[in-house]
Amino acid sequence: MGLIERAYELLERSCQRDVTVWNAVITGCVENGHGNIAVDMFIRMHRDGVKHDNYTFASVLSMCGASERLGFGRQVHSLVVQTGYVVMVSAVNALVTMYFNCGLSNDACEIFQKAKAVIICNQVTYNAMISGLANQGRDMEAVIMFLEMREACFEPTEATLVSVFSLCMDAKMVDIGRQVHGVVIEMGFEAWTSLSNAVITMYSNYGDLGSACRVFEILQEKDIISWNSMIVGYAERSDFMSAITTYLQMQIAGMQPDDFTVCSLLTCSELRMSQNIHGLVSKNGLKLNPEVCNALISAFSKHGEFEHAYKIFREMTVRNLISWNSILSGCAFNELPLRGLEIFRNCTMSSSEEPDMYTLSIVLSICSNISSIRVGKQVHGYILRSGFGSEIPLGNALITMYAKCGVLEWSSKIFDLMTERNKVSWNAMISAYGQHGEGIKAVECFEAMKELGSALDPDKATFSAVLSACSHAGLVDEGCRIFSLMVEEYCVEPGMEQYSCIIDLLGRARKLDEAERLINTMPFKADSSIWWTVLSACKAHGNVRVGKIAADFLLDTEPNNPTVYVLLSSIYAADGQWEEAASIRELMVRNGATKQRGCSWIEPQNSINTSLFDEATRTEC
Repeated sequence: MGLIERAYELLERSCQRDVTVWNAVITGCVENGHGNIAVDMFIRMHRDGVKHDNYTFASVLSMCGASERLGFGRQVHSLVVQTGYVVMVSAVNALVTMYFNCGLSNDACEIFQKAKAVIICNQVTYNAMISGLANQGRDMEAVIMFLEMREACFEPTEATLVSVFSLCMDAKMVDIGRQVHGVVIEMGFEAWTSLSNAVITMYSNYGDLGSACRVFEILQEKDIISWNSMIVGYAERSDFMSAITTYLQMQIAGMQPDDFTVCSLLTCSELRMSQNIHGLVSKNGLKLNPEVCNALISAFSKHGEFEHAYKIFREMTVRNLISWNSILSGCAFNELPLRGLEIFRNCTMSSSEEPDMYTLSIVLSICSNISSIRVGKQVHGYILRSGFGSEIPLGNALITMYAKCGVLEWSSKIFDLMTERNKVSWNAMISAYGQHGEGIKAVECFEAMKELGSALDPDKATFSAVLSACSHAGLVDEGCRIFSLMVEEYCVEPGMEQYSCIIDLLGRARKLDEAERLINTMPFKADSSIWWTVLSACKAHGNVRVGKIAADFLLDTEPNNPTVYVLLSSIYAADGQWEEAASIRELMVRNGATKQRGCSWIEPQNSINTSLFDEATRTEC
């Protein structure tokens, strides 16, 4: 503040205080962040009768970009018009920038159009317009402004080109994006690292990794962003080998990975690579970074190494909400529901982090998987107390949770209370009815969904849900009608899941020969899930011929699965073919296929117990 006061003192002592002196002091105040003093100086200058020039206006307007100074900025704008400086390009540029910074893009565009009409725009004007429109989310107008800039023969700056590339990330903008890349080549800017990085990211978003790779290889001075852009591009397109190869090339080039590199690699690494990356993180001192730890937790959980993931989580000195969500997701993925509920309890009791919508969705899915109505109700209560009651994803999760816990009435109540529903909401309710044998209500719900217009047109998940409901309720005609509707009216090509549903429907209705014919006409080879459906139906209804076909397929693909042998043996026994039944049992023993123990969840008042059992014994764990 001392220098500003000194400048003010010199101004007071000066005999000749012309516009140049005033401009110097005002500019100094603005550049040093003393906007209020600059305003005061501008007002005193005006009162003293010193005429402002375009530099005065440009300086003062540059600090009027905040909403609290908008009123003063408009007064200065009026002075600009009154004094005739509105035809000066520096004043125009300052006004355009001010209005954009205040969020008034229409005012900025109006000033630009008036200036353009009298041909007083320059390179800075166009750059300000492109940047302002982009920041206001008017992407297409920003791109059009860039094309106009080129037609007006003004060259864009590096910052402008980077902004334009950021607007061309959508695949719909691929033609314009390629044109902008052509401008970069034409202007000889390919060597500029920041521009090449933007081009690489753009082509990666288009899925054109070949073009991205060519730009990357031509680039002489690669920085960490260049390498990361290529690694992320490969990872997002599931080209994991290329991502890891690029990482190894990065190390050979002597470039040290950063947190972003590590997190990107962990999304596509196999277990051994994840372990190597973990070692790299420790070596480079990145271990305490929450983002890296979160990525490691997710990676090890994904590979079934939950204890390793939990060790990293436990050793973190700083945890954020993503850390808790990552470890909870790991519990759900690795089918460790009791650990998940214990960790969630610790999160709510000992952590400063408040569970978010994603946290609660994970916990509700855990409750669904073990039918824990008690914990599910507690989570529901927490959702209501925390103000998440109107969140659609949580409403959908609650519908599923209550249905799987056997309380269809509450699923229906949650659905009815939802003020907004999406496609997942309807699918969840249809599935809930189906799980409880309410096939007619499921079909009615499906029909109501159809009436809501194209935004909620049934998708594959919808058809799977309603077909499954028809199957469980024995609604053969309805199921066949809906299957035809799916193909003919909604042009949804049935996949394996939809075929499995309709085949299950036919199997439950004893129409196993018809099911076999449908399998033979499918446009792809039936997988194990379909043949399991057929085999179970054959066991229920005693169809030896089709059962043998299904079992032969499953024995080829799953020779060590004892259930195939047991079901086929039962089919033969039910038909009185005792020798064949015995031979299948002998084959099961010779192939070393043994029955797996089952697992059940028992929920007394304040705990959840796990019981494992087989044919002969039952033990508490």
